[in-house]
Amino acid sequence: MKFKIGDTVAVTDDAIKGRVTAIDNHLISILTEDDFVMKFTDNELVKIGVEQSELAKSIIVSNQLSYKEDYKKGKKLTKAKKNRGEIPPMEVDLHIDKLIKSSRGMDNYDMLTLQMDTAKHKLEFAIRNRIPRIVFIHGVGAGVLKTELDYLFNRYNVRISEASYQKYGMGATEVYILQNTRD
Repeated sequence: MKFKIGDTVAVTDDAIKGRVTAIDNHLISILTEDDFVMKFTDNELVKIGVEQSELAKSIIVSNQLSYKEDYKKGKKLTKAKKNRGEIPPMEVDLHIDKLIKSSRGMDNYDMLTLQMDTAKHKLEFAIRNRIPRIVFIHGVGAGVLKTELDYLFNRYNVRISEASYQKYGMGATEVYILQNTRD
């Protein structure tokens, strides 16, 4: 078994850390740093102590093995597999129904605050972990969230542009993080 009770883990596609409290087959319960119990499958978690660069290497190796297996089987290679060197952007959907189960009892200010806190948290996570690109899916609406996001992004060393219209439609912004090259 990959995990055991007491292990410190992080969610691979979110900025959530915690301690394993229960294991039921491939479903693992963790107690987050904010004292919430959340359940994830074992393939959504990674033990803390594994450096992010090591995690990225394992993903690249996994993609290369998949590429080689497809090649051996004679499968036609897709464009995504041909462009192995390009890392897809991290995607953050800021639609309120994607962030919480129910917005009942929340006014517009509360929802906007939650969306902005989430955006700031995800952006800082990406900066810390040297993730080069993030797509924030905000929707079209009245433009209040987009305006607030633009204001937030201007406080960071980033470049923003409209995200791919074909993939996201009109309601998404892509953020390029301008990393400091000195270590």
